[in-house]
Amino acid sequence: MKINQFYIPLLSVILTLSSCKKNNAHAQQVGNDGSVETEKPNSEYQPAFKGQTRIKAVKTNTAYNVEILNKDLGRPWGIINLPDGRFLITDKKGYMNVVSKDGKQITKIEGFPKVDAKGQGGMLDVALDPDFTTNSIIYFSFSEPFGKGNLTSVAKGKLSDDLKSIEEVKVIFRAEPSYDGDKHYGSRLVFDKDGNLFVSTGERSDKVTRVYAQKTDNYLGKIIKITKDGLPAPGKPFVGKQGYKPEIYAYGVRNPQGLAIDPNGNLWDVEMGPRGGDEINLIQPGKNYGWGDVTYGIEYSGAKVGDGITKKEGTEQPVYYWDPVISPSGVTFYTGNVEEWKGNLFIGCLSGEHINRIVMKDNKVIGEERLLADQNERFRDVLDGIDGNLYAVTDSGKLYKVSKK
Repeated sequence: MKINQFYIPLLSVILTLSSCKKNNAHAQQVGNDGSVETEKPNSEYQPAFKGQTRIKAVKTNTAYNVEILNKDLGRPWGIINLPDGRFLITDKKGYMNVVSKDGKQITKIEGFPKVDAKGQGGMLDVALDPDFTTNSIIYFSFSEPFGKGNLTSVAKGKLSDDLKSIEEVKVIFRAEPSYDGDKHYGSRLVFDKDGNLFVSTGERSDKVTRVYAQKTDNYLGKIIKITKDGLPAPGKPFVGKQGYKPEIYAYGVRNPQGLAIDPNGNLWDVEMGPRGGDEINLIQPGKNYGWGDVTYGIEYSGAKVGDGITKKEGTEQPVYYWDPVISPSGVTFYTGNVEEWKGNLFIGCLSGEHINRIVMKDNKVIGEERLLADQNERFRDVLDGIDGNLYAVTDSGKLYKVSKK
């Protein structure tokens, strides 16, 4: 196969953001309530507890640099590090790229299965096998043409020694039923400390499929936990329970494009709501997160979702929500070189066009900051780099590096 290999010059302009209060070029806007949100909410719903939304704004005190390492990545969706510091970046069109640490060199990986790339579909997330250094296996999620439509699928395969092709590809999980749509695939992948794989799936957006999020005989609108071979993982809450797919770990989610494990081992999802109602959830086994019965958002038409309720017995409240939405996508917990950011949750935001920094204490949100809003970019995924820096990819094809100054 012909491999496309080319070089992109590093952009000469380095954008430097300072914590100096006199520098207003990158000043964060703050609303009358002291939060980062300056717009009115879409609904009149009230939070279930103080601090569940519109928490006080915080501001980074450490000076940091923002660099664009590459501006020609196509349609990136997921980004991870290889053990040597290079990047493995998925492209929605159906393949992946290996990108050098400085962003200048790109090598295309061939051999992936066909994807349905229309709408929100395509080649989506990627994760390394916990034993990647010895087996060269990666896992990836994609919208797979299947049945009379498509679905979120997870496959595994072995990268060649030169990282130019993938071999022995096998689909290990399909989020059935398939549906002829082009939205809400979810698709984030994260391994836990025991080597089991969490997968987030969307409920496919349309009202006819929305109801599946509350049903447990299917895989739509779920957090899934499987082994590296796609089998139900040990310790699952519904194994052997009638009417429940054994791979289900939690349910009642809408479009969870963010999934991450914090330094304490807790699993979090960040998911998109309708008009309002984007959420951060602490995902616990066997719990129901409410969609599409319970939400702080409304329909795009302005109508209520269902009965228009924000609480219901047997469902979990979000730890935090946004109204208006920020359209959260990829997320990561930061462990890098900026001391005041350690343990913070960073969120790539699409319609919000910023990187959201969430400060938490005892699993509660205590502060929020909107970073890189001056870039006017849809941030699709963020990465806590193994070199101690923060990285992000955008829908316009850029690779960002945020480092301590």
